[in-house]
Amino acid sequence: MDVKLLTFEKNNLLHLGIKTENGILDVAHAATELGMNNIPLTIGCVIEGGADALSKLNILVDKANECDHPHVYLDEEGLEFGPCVPNPGKIVCVGLNYKKHVEESNMPIPETPVLFNKFNNTITAHRKTIFLPHNSKEVDYEAELVIVIGKKAKRVPKEAALDYVFGYCAVNELSARDLQMLNPQWLAGKSCDDFSPVGPYLVSKDEVPNPNNLQIKTYLNGELRQNSNTSDMIFNCETLISYISDHMTLDAGDIIMTGTPEGVILGYPEDEREYLKKGDNVVVEIDPLGTLINTFDQEI
Repeated sequence: MDVKLLTFEKNNLLHLGIKTENGILDVAHAATELGMNNIPLTIGCVIEGGADALSKLNILVDKANECDHPHVYLDEEGLEFGPCVPNPGKIVCVGLNYKKHVEESNMPIPETPVLFNKFNNTITAHRKTIFLPHNSKEVDYEAELVIVIGKKAKRVPKEAALDYVFGYCAVNELSARDLQMLNPQWLAGKSCDDFSPVGPYLVSKDEVPNPNNLQIKTYLNGELRQNSNTSDMIFNCETLISYISDHMTLDAGDIIMTGTPEGVILGYPEDEREYLKKGDNVVVEIDPLGTLINTFDQEI
């Protein structure tokens, strides 16, 4: 039941789509045209429905492929993407979780996961223009793997942790370093508007057999800046889910941002740091989760 889900904007509403060989299947349109009832029509419904919801979507895709209904498919290039997880219940972030990133940050290796949070105002989408905050001159990129929780998890053992995952996506977990470093609490520098573009796709876990061995890259204006693998994580996905669920209940639709590898702007020598500016283009790639692209403008 491998599925790549996305949302797209139409008539000022978010609609559910599925990436297929024929294009992006408009789920609501296809369900109507094919006379199929009880099809989940939002990302939230799919996540909460789990395997049953994915099975229904796979049946819809198969029937659409069998029938001559080309108008139920959309051209991906013409879509205005929405966030692949539009309304997460909790956004739990992990800092200093890659060995080489800890080294470039001149920080000690953490003995337990370093947790902080973001809020839904940070969530935005693939291809969206992000406005740099008026009160920051040091905005940095951070490519990260996102774990999307599929069912309630409380005190989950490591060996069972991945059973609680719905799927995975990519995020550029942006950070305003000058705001972040004002005090020991990172919140101000992490929770500016649109500081968490997620997407382009939410990929079901069946398509990602080992989340702890994924290539992760960032390009700034075409220049490769981050080039690593999730195998460099200090605390792997199972450990993070288990640890976090020992402290709080995780619910379907919650997301965990698992940390960034080396190559962030903050890791460069101070005289070589050129933080994000108007006109910059940042590309985050995680195979097989897709390519997340955002450009930047300056907030007035």
